[in-house]
Amino acid sequence: MSDFLAEGNLCGRNLLKIVSSGSSIISELLNLSAFVPNAFKQETNAESQRYHEIIFDLEYLRTPEFFENKIQSRAELQDLDEEFRENHLEILTRFYKTFESVYSYVIKLNTYLSDLENGIYVQQMLETVLLNPEGKQLLCESLALYGIMLLTVEAKFPGPLRERLLVAYYRHSSGSSTQIDDVCKLLRSTEYDPSSPHARRPAKYPESYFSRVPINPRFVQMVIDRLRSDDVYSMVASFPFPEHRSTALAHQAAMLYVCLYFSPDLLHLEEAKMREIVDKFFPDNWVLSLHMGMLVNLAEAWQPYKAAAKALANSIALPNAKRQAAMHGAKVGELLARTADLLKEGVLVENLVLDRIPQLLNAARDCNVTLRWLMLHTTPLSPPQERSRLCKQLRDSVLSDSRFNGEQLFQLLLLTAQFEFRLKEVFT
Repeated sequence: MSDFLAEGNLCGRNLLKIVSSGSSIISELLNLSAFVPNAFKQETNAESQRYHEIIFDLEYLRTPEFFENKIQSRAELQDLDEEFRENHLEILTRFYKTFESVYSYVIKLNTYLSDLENGIYVQQMLETVLLNPEGKQLLCESLALYGIMLLTVEAKFPGPLRERLLVAYYRHSSGSSTQIDDVCKLLRSTEYDPSSPHARRPAKYPESYFSRVPINPRFVQMVIDRLRSDDVYSMVASFPFPEHRSTALAHQAAMLYVCLYFSPDLLHLEEAKMREIVDKFFPDNWVLSLHMGMLVNLAEAWQPYKAAAKALANSIALPNAKRQAAMHGAKVGELLARTADLLKEGVLVENLVLDRIPQLLNAARDCNVTLRWLMLHTTPLSPPQERSRLCKQLRDSVLSDSRFNGEQLFQLLLLTAQFEFRLKEVFT
């Protein structure tokens, strides 16, 4: 097969463009989350109180005449509305364009999949793309990134907030977008705010949210099968020891977690497949990092799903949690001494490093595996996790049985970074 990402290979290049745009969209969502105008926030503040009579949610779209007549009937509201438009239209346009890009992304992905099935790309089908290492990675990423976009929107822009942003843009942009109805259908409120300490997770969430724009179910199943069975990024070779296997596959595990919500029957009904997934990816861990600080605790996230919860039961049993915590906690002191010795003057010099490459790489692996496990499993709980007695028990057990010391862990992080930097310098 020719190079999948070669300049002349439209099948590969188009898929690469889609996936690249997905990463950019997530970055823009995270960036914009810090610039939400106070007028749109639910907290009581002077600006939100001032504009509350001219800011509406999606109820506006049902009877826009009613709301517009209300504004037109009062001169002070007309002036306030015009002032609001002048002050906020630019940032509202930026918010809308980013929300619209989420919808455009999934439409482009669906179009690409349709073109594959219809033979638009000569000698390429979904199956042949998945046989190519780069094609397989990109197809898996294309689905996972869309799911991460939706979760990022939900986490950073709760439903009522994004509805107000969308309606405000619609009112003040003179209907300049032709896709706003579709964007509103995709991003309307799910009636759930993960950041709220009192919010209860609705039934069929987030799978109902993920299904608002249907994606080819055959594609979803094939991606899940590849993530479930293959080493998509060939990471096992970099972490050859069995005890490091879950770390080697951690990125792939996060992608699989997201993709499973596009096929919730697996989570509910497929006990054998979920058992296989847990045994491969989560035998010794239950907290995973999805993207840029977005953490998931499987003890809470998979609790509503019968097959997933049953498969995970052994991994989150307290005896297993205690054993893993004690093992990683004991390694901290050992690794502190080991890295300190390696950083002594005259140790990391070229002639000695070349003779000890396997031992040095093993030290780097051990440090990273222990750091990662302890940092993830001791992180403070989110509001939904705080309501889970099991999540609190697991975290308390990890803190206790690992004899967690934040200063020591931070010191190990610094020494590991310094060790890796010095090691790389030898080879450059």
